[in-house]
Amino acid sequence: MPLGDLAQVLRGLPGVQDDRLLVGHGTFDDAGIFRLDAERALVQTVDFFPPVVDDPFRFGQVAAANALSDVYAMGGTPLTALGIVAFPLGELPLETLREILRGGAEKCVEAGASVVGGHSINEKELKFGLSVTGIIHPRRIASNAGAQPGDILFLTKPLGIGPVTAAFKQGHADEALMNRAADQMATLNKAAAEAMSAVGINEPDGIHAATDVTGYGLLGHARNIALASNVTLSFDLAKVPVFENALEFARRKLFTRAMKQNRALLGEHVEMAPGLDEDKQNLVFDSETSGGLLIAVAPQSAGTLASELRQRGVACVAEIGQVLPLEKRILRLR
Repeated sequence: MPLGDLAQVLRGLPGVQDDRLLVGHGTFDDAGIFRLDAERALVQTVDFFPPVVDDPFRFGQVAAANALSDVYAMGGTPLTALGIVAFPLGELPLETLREILRGGAEKCVEAGASVVGGHSINEKELKFGLSVTGIIHPRRIASNAGAQPGDILFLTKPLGIGPVTAAFKQGHADEALMNRAADQMATLNKAAAEAMSAVGINEPDGIHAATDVTGYGLLGHARNIALASNVTLSFDLAKVPVFENALEFARRKLFTRAMKQNRALLGEHVEMAPGLDEDKQNLVFDSETSGGLLIAVAPQSAGTLASELRQRGVACVAEIGQVLPLEKRILRLR
């Protein structure tokens, strides 16, 4: 759902009066945080969508990784998951559903989370996802609201899944490339979250904020951090990593439908340097599926974070920008 429409709807909801709710929907964080006691808080999220790949097992993996990512983006550890399924009975074989659930279950096992049940409906359009509950220390939350001027911005997966999937659906990308894209989408952000914890979340010289890059694109999720933290986020477009062939497909105007929506919504918030590659600009607005983490870290710990990410096998460790004091525009692209 477009971010602007969602924001309009949420503004009409009554506020929650509960001191135990540490993170609600007001900051557009990836998950809600509810304190149990001084040492423990629950992390809760839900995410589901229609297939982005043809293979049902891979679709289950990608959808599960995408939902689990919200817990990792907060710095939490997944505990349990509930499956959410809309399935066209009689139109697709039950073996398809079995493979989707098997893919999702295997990703939950990899995450160390237990699938404890779920809910299914008979629906014309296939959809799958998870509601995930995790655990976190109440003072170690990587929310949208903690970014500070001077912080360095890291991204842990390249952009461009939108153009690759669009190209594949239109016959412009081969199956081997799509399989590599599926591998990236199915990769958990677990290692990146562990690296954040090793550096120190919500410490003065540690990780100050984080989010995962999904449906609203890099700049859409950056916008949420900027608004919640009252800062401006500046990105060096040349340093933003791009998935193989994605820029080529972008030059052929192959994007998801969300790209134009995101660009229309965010345009007034972004200061663009002259002479930037327009096609690569579009990549930072386009939707990602199960993308990487965007992390704001204190400058003195940037090297430590990069080292921790690499030690844990994170394939993409890209320093792509910095956090600035609040300017007229909350996002800057140079």
